[in-house]
Amino acid sequence: MQSVRNLRWRTRSTAHLAALATAVTSATALVGCGMPGAPLPPSLNLPVPVTDLSAIRTGDSVALSWTMPTKTTDKVLLKGNIAVRICRNQTGSTQCSVADTAQFAPGSNAAFTDALSPALAAGSPRVISYFVELVNRKGRSAGLSNGAKILAGQAPPAVEDLTAEMRKNGVLLHWAPAPAESSPTAIRLVRRLLSPPIKKSDQGPMPQPAELLEQSLIVEPTPDSDRAPNTCIDTSIHFGETYQYRAQRVARVTVAGSTLELAGPLSPPLRIDANNIFPPSAPHGLEAVATAGQNGSGPAMDLSWLPGAEADLAGYIVYRRELTAAASEWQRITAQPVVGPGYHDPNVRPGHTYSYAVTAIDQEGRESARSAEASDAVPAP
Repeated sequence: MQSVRNLRWRTRSTAHLAALATAVTSATALVGCGMPGAPLPPSLNLPVPVTDLSAIRTGDSVALSWTMPTKTTDKVLLKGNIAVRICRNQTGSTQCSVADTAQFAPGSNAAFTDALSPALAAGSPRVISYFVELVNRKGRSAGLSNGAKILAGQAPPAVEDLTAEMRKNGVLLHWAPAPAESSPTAIRLVRRLLSPPIKKSDQGPMPQPAELLEQSLIVEPTPDSDRAPNTCIDTSIHFGETYQYRAQRVARVTVAGSTLELAGPLSPPLRIDANNIFPPSAPHGLEAVATAGQNGSGPAMDLSWLPGAEADLAGYIVYRRELTAAASEWQRITAQPVVGPGYHDPNVRPGHTYSYAVTAIDQEGRESARSAEASDAVPAP
């Protein structure tokens, strides 16, 4: 009887373990097949707000620029053009006051020019802020972009009669004085390189850094004893290039603790070819020292001077004349340009006095004016 009860217990136990194994196997199978999770809500398709909006006022227009996003707030790639509201708000406003609308592709570098109304382009300087708001097809957005402040109000007058002239040390720029009733302002000179970029293969073993396509130079309104009124010399040009210049007046106004620029319109473009048509500077520091000669060598005159700084300098030419009762004419005594800042003249006679002058010559054959004279008497034997 005891053996029968044990057999029944074993049978029930085996059946229980089999059922448990079947349940575990079923659960494992369900996990392996991947049970679907909770359903995700549909994407709202809201473009990510812009974070790099910038605004620059020139005259009566404002240039806006920013980068369009590529994804929604749900990290879904955007497709098709995106509607953009251009917001022009008074200071402190957090709602979009729509000035205009536009459309741009995802990931594009967006640019928009807003023309100020006569009311905003007149009067005293005051701050207004721009925002852009990206909206989906239902007109919803994830919020405004960062703000970009500019000054509304009367802009400075235009720069008139801008002229450019080549000088040895750069481009001399000149413009007409500001109207008498206007306040003093700085002048911004905008220079654009028009020459094609030089290929690396044409630059030789020591290539120069690439010149920026566009640069600006600010001329402050403060008096400068070394500068004539309404003029500036751009010394950063490179000879052989072609440039375009434009100018505008720039006022700096502090409103509510922030200093902003109020810029007038840009002048018409002015083109100039920066050709080097100028000879080198005359050498300086010429000295002449006569020697009587020794150890079998005859009398001579040794010359020295300060070296020139021009990049295209080819050498120097030495001139001599003899100082007698009747002054003699200058004679060139070097057939070829002297490379270094010195010369040894052995063709002198004892007891005679000679005067020397030196010129510099560039690689195009342009010769400078003569240096100051230097003279000495050759000792008599």
